[in-house]
Amino acid sequence: MDLSRKIVVVTGAASGIGLGMAARFVSEGATVIASDLAAGAGEQRAHAIGAARFVPADVSREDDIEALVGDVLSKEGRIDLFCSNAGIGTRMDGLADEAAWSRILRVNFISQVWAARHVLPHMLERGEGYLLNTASAAGLLTELDSVGYAATKHASVGFSEWLAFTYRNRGVRVSVLCPEGVRTPMADQAPYLLHNAITVEDLAGTVVQALREERFMITTHASTLERFRQKAADYEGYIDYLAARREDVLGS
Repeated sequence: MDLSRKIVVVTGAASGIGLGMAARFVSEGATVIASDLAAGAGEQRAHAIGAARFVPADVSREDDIEALVGDVLSKEGRIDLFCSNAGIGTRMDGLADEAAWSRILRVNFISQVWAARHVLPHMLERGEGYLLNTASAAGLLTELDSVGYAATKHASVGFSEWLAFTYRNRGVRVSVLCPEGVRTPMADQAPYLLHNAITVEDLAGTVVQALREERFMITTHASTLERFRQKAADYEGYIDYLAARREDVLGS
């Protein structure tokens, strides 16, 4: 996909990866509609990067996603690329309550289901379109301190994979973004991820190149797929490694 003159929607665009991607897409010549729950900061930052406009939305609500898609279709006339990027990271273990599970599931995973539900009919009718779902290297490997984050990112990878092969022959492309450490406010909650962290600008450059090549899997570190191969080759050994790694990093 050449982003020049494309209509692009980015959720979670007020900070971090979403803001970095939105800024790079603008520089590539795209018309970017930025969206975020943080309306004040989101509108200010959308203006600063030259986004076409800002539309507030809470992706944990299907009505908000439906309204966002409808708003862009009514004003811009089409959506070429929809980036389901909004996400949260919350420390959770196996005893986490229903409220914690409900929130992280809706924001990190079900929001991507809702986005596809409301934007796919438009793309399939046109016979073209692109979905970019932000998951994480945790969706291929795991996350040491949050079962909710690990589970929802695995779900995002699986959902994106299914969309990719199901709609490929109908003109819709799908990519899933699985970064390792990126210097964002969310990463500050897990300092052990920052030893090899890249900038959001570097990540955005990787994403743009992957979109040009229409690659399904987008990673930011060579170690991600190498460890994924090791996991597949020796799953029992991988679980042993994770137990020792968790003890080393978190002390429990």
